[in-house]
Amino acid sequence: MSRIAVIGAGAWGTALAIVLGRKGTHQIQLWANETEVIESILKRRMNERFLPGFVLSESIAATGDLHAALNSAEIVVSVMPSQHCRPLFERMAPSLHKEMLFVSCTKGIEDGTLLRMTEVIADVLRKNNFNPALAALSGPSFAKEVARGDPTAVTVASLSGKVANAVQHAFNDSRFRVYTNDDVIGVELGGALKNIIAIAAGVCDGLGLGHNSVAALITRGLAEMARLVVACGGRLDTMAGLAGLGDLVLTCTGDLSRNRSVGVELGKGRKLSDIIADMRGAVAEGVLTTRAAVGLAHKKKVEMPITEQMFAILENGKPPQQAIEELMSRAAKSEFSSHLK
Repeated sequence: MSRIAVIGAGAWGTALAIVLGRKGTHQIQLWANETEVIESILKRRMNERFLPGFVLSESIAATGDLHAALNSAEIVVSVMPSQHCRPLFERMAPSLHKEMLFVSCTKGIEDGTLLRMTEVIADVLRKNNFNPALAALSGPSFAKEVARGDPTAVTVASLSGKVANAVQHAFNDSRFRVYTNDDVIGVELGGALKNIIAIAAGVCDGLGLGHNSVAALITRGLAEMARLVVACGGRLDTMAGLAGLGDLVLTCTGDLSRNRSVGVELGKGRKLSDIIADMRGAVAEGVLTTRAAVGLAHKKKVEMPITEQMFAILENGKPPQQAIEELMSRAAKSEFSSHLK
């Protein structure tokens, strides 16, 4: 039996623990920050706060003790909200060692540093004198459907083929298909940036716009995602895969998307603070990522008009209808450009 620590017991972390638990070959320690989540899992085998209705196997233990969760772990699965990644890994560092494999399943960019999540993890652990074996897992995967056992395909990216294959072997089963990829930049940025476009898609729905608008938004959103990915050193073909187009379409069109749901409410005229308050601790990563994405685009001198407008809506309260009118009235240009600018 291999030992796996899943750090973060929100809906996504719990769903991944369920995937790992049903294989029957892992012992899983699921770390939660919320006492009610730990008690719910220990007493009723269910995360009633974040993923109600799904029973966790007996191979999954819940704990609020980071050291206990990490003790003897061979794989550490990082599933905390992006803003908690650095402080949590700083707390975890004394319990970590170089033989561990680290799998980041958080889709975000750190505000301020503009680092991807694997870069944040590496930055923390290098200060503790070792270079971690890192991978990033991403793709179209609503937590509820993963927990239910709906056929799902994702990709795991690592600069090490050995690490990618090990993570693939740990997660892959007949209902959760894992592909490997060596484009960590593309996989991580694709997973982070699509959340911003998904909020914009929700805004369209909240404003009562039709399928034409959403189709245009998804297509042009993918184009600006691809521009930034390539400028940062990622590959264009990754954006045509699971971590790019696949995750973008799911998050922009699926009713289970928290990011899209935030956009719907914004389109209806609600204030962002009120929308977030109603989410009961659940996280829409696109809200957290937009500022960092704009900063990264400016750093790389990449034009991202949809992301810029979403930043104005989220940060400055710009009326969504005005943002759409400005996008539609931009100077006419060619659809494709060989230099991706």
